[in-house]
Amino acid sequence: MKRFLALLSVLAVLCGTTPPAQAAQRTNVLFLISDDLNNSLGCYGDPRAKTPNLDRLAARGMRFDRAYCSFPLCGPSRNSMLTGLYPNSSGILANAQIFRQTVPAQVSLPQAFRQQGYFAGRIGKLYHYNVPKSIGTDGHDDPASWELELNPAGVDRLEEEPNIFSLTPGSFGGTLSWYASPKDDAQHTDGKIAADAEWVLERCAKQKDRPFFLAVGFFRPHTPYVAPKVPYYGWYPEAAMPVVQGVKEDQAGKPAAALASYKKEQDKLTDDLRRQAVQAYYASISFMDAQVGRVLGALDRLGLAESTIIVFTSDHGYHLGEHGLWQKQSLFEESARVPLLIVAPGLTPKGSVAKSPVGHIDLYPTLTALCGVKAPENLQGQNFAAMLRDPAVAGRGWAITQVVRGGGFRRFGASPAVGDNGKRFFGYSLRTPRWRYTEWDEGGQGRELYDHDIDPKETTNLATGPAHAATVAELAQQLRAAAKATFPPSGVTPELKDGMWAPQVVD
Repeated sequence: MKRFLALLSVLAVLCGTTPPAQAAQRTNVLFLISDDLNNSLGCYGDPRAKTPNLDRLAARGMRFDRAYCSFPLCGPSRNSMLTGLYPNSSGILANAQIFRQTVPAQVSLPQAFRQQGYFAGRIGKLYHYNVPKSIGTDGHDDPASWELELNPAGVDRLEEEPNIFSLTPGSFGGTLSWYASPKDDAQHTDGKIAADAEWVLERCAKQKDRPFFLAVGFFRPHTPYVAPKVPYYGWYPEAAMPVVQGVKEDQAGKPAAALASYKKEQDKLTDDLRRQAVQAYYASISFMDAQVGRVLGALDRLGLAESTIIVFTSDHGYHLGEHGLWQKQSLFEESARVPLLIVAPGLTPKGSVAKSPVGHIDLYPTLTALCGVKAPENLQGQNFAAMLRDPAVAGRGWAITQVVRGGGFRRFGASPAVGDNGKRFFGYSLRTPRWRYTEWDEGGQGRELYDHDIDPKETTNLATGPAHAATVAELAQQLRAAAKATFPPSGVTPELKDGMWAPQVVD
């Protein structure tokens, strides 16, 4: 009966009718998100990654092969996803900002469910946290979004800091750093998050007359890459870890702004250190995967799976040396692309793959539509519920990602050599099924064009050659229209001043 009601609710959305209240209320949401995770998963074709639980999740539902964040940095990305607004409309362009100071009346994704009678709970990181220092706190959270907030902290935060190796000694969250911990899963923060999620799901299972929106935010594989040495580090022998080759040839022909997320500390990297970093990153992914498995196991054991939509994603992608870059804040595929797995019982074909580009921005309108939850009228994404039924549905067929360079944003990784006398400017990148087209400062700081049919690693910039001038012109027009649409209609939200939002005072 539960499966029938969930399916009835979804079909009503797809057919444009209003579902019965009982059907809408029985569709739960389990929203799982990792931190700084690229597509290094077995279900995404990485032969090295050992992620059996996420692989099984992909087999239960739909994998999105071309899913993208709005901004490849934790705070702007997460706020965009959770408000349903692009960074230019949420006003969040840096990590330390809180959307209630810029668009205080915006109803967040979990808040929309909460207003419709759902239990809305958060465990771990959903909005931005300073990692690792904010672990165990609310971070930059939004209290209006949740009925319950749980902030466990494990040995990776409370005990092991002196043992962590860092390229910049004494610094961990923003720098490359790692540690193979002798402690087991249960003593680490993500292990405690999984245990708390099991406990909350047990509560939800007992209260069958109230649906839930449970968000579970894991911290790994964010730096420092801390994971139990046994068994995870043993799955990835250091000597077998890859080191990206041909970096100088790859960087040729690319604008300086495209490579400006490079950090000076990375000059210290040797090939041995690169292999250690990659080993630790993969070990952290497998550790996180095991915790996802615990949560999904609880969902199944408690009889909740048939009435629960499951989402798994990451806030943005991550570099492991591609184009000579590490971490995030580039507009290349490795940084902008995110894993996205969705299981909607009775709707998504098992093991299906969607190829059309989608964005984090689309999750808010899609989830609220599937559950019959009223959403704000100003959401900027598309509802791709029809794609969940049939992965061949194209949707709007593109996704846009932006980042900031120059000016006061250099502290987030931009090179001092980039920019015009400290001028702050944007980069926008449009992803279509075939192309990635990028403009820096409306083309004034460079353009990029990559043909993913023949160059999925984005090694050759085609934007400057005459052979692709027509494609550049066409995509430039499309990108600028898409970028313009990331801003709010005039008068709807605070005015921009010098490219930044003027924060409102919230009493």
